[in-house]
Amino acid sequence: MFKRQNELVKRLSDQQLLQQLYFTQILLLTISVILSMMLFNSMSDFKIIWKPEISQILIIGGFTAVIVVFMDWLIMKTMPEKWYDDGGINEKMFRNRSIPHIFILCLFISFTEELLFRGVIQTQFGIWTASIIFAVLHFRYLTKVLLFSMVMLISILLGFVYDWTGNLFVTVFAHFIIDLVFAIQIRLQFINGGEQIEQK
Repeated sequence: MFKRQNELVKRLSDQQLLQQLYFTQILLLTISVILSMMLFNSMSDFKIIWKPEISQILIIGGFTAVIVVFMDWLIMKTMPEKWYDDGGINEKMFRNRSIPHIFILCLFISFTEELLFRGVIQTQFGIWTASIIFAVLHFRYLTKVLLFSMVMLISILLGFVYDWTGNLFVTVFAHFIIDLVFAIQIRLQFINGGEQIEQK
């Protein structure tokens, strides 16, 4: 079933994939808002998870992102490419996007996903529930053991950081930097050698 879904995703054009991404993120954001209204006792309970502490956001969020980026680099240097190949979906998503568009996309994705998985689900049901749901919803990785394990570990790491700081801004920033680094890397690789990426 998941293999068939992956094949359907691969057949989408760049524009169709982008539209699907925006649709999915808007859907997740809508679910987040509805669940927040249902599960938080008051607006003050919701506001308390947002702490605009700049040094904490930059230092802890930034360091968390560095750990993930380094871990990804290490895997790419030591593991066979077929183990971490997602079928070119991320390449198709970001290779033709402008840097400002990539910035907006990554900010939207990180805000939406952290609000739902850490802000709502983890706050109400715990880190393991949030991490498992987060990983499973990245269904295209379910047939790739290494990629699925990485997504799960990243989710757990973000969950622990959120538990430690109690500040959703920290994990939003970390998630944003992680996605931004990977997306810009894809874009720059395409600019510098588009034909090779196009043939994958």
